Amino acid sequence: MTSGTHLALTLTLTGGSAADARAVVHTLEPVFGSADSRPGDGDATVYTATFGDDAPADGGRTPPAESGLSTSVTVTLQGSPEAVRRADETLSAAFNVHEEGVAPGDQEQERELRLKP
Repeated sequence: MTSGTHLALTLTLTGGSAADARAVVHTLEPVFGSADSRPGDGDATVYTATFGDDAPADGGRTPPAESGLSTSVTVTLQGSPEAVRRADETLSAAFNVHEEGVAPGDQEQERELRLKP
C-alpha cells in the first residue's frame, strides 16, 4: 500500500440474513484484510462490518469463488474513494450488482449497491 492510500471501509447490509452479511464480508477480505468488526448472528435488520487500513500487501484482487447469498441485499459502502472503488469492483466480480446511489466526495464517498445472488 502506498503512502496516502487509505482503505478503511465501513459497510452496512440490509435485506438479508447474518449468513448473507458474512458472505459479503468474506468476499471483501482478500482485498481489505480481516474485518475489524463483523456481522453477528441473530435476527438483526441491519448488519455492519468495518475494515481498517490493513489491506493485504499484494492488493488481494482475487475474490472467493463462492458468493453464497440467499437473497438480494442492499449494501452501503463508506470510505475513501479508493476503498469504495475497490469494494465495488470486488463485489461486482462476485455478485450481480446494481448501483442504487452514490454520494461523492474528495475525502470520503458513500455508495449504495443492490447485490443479487
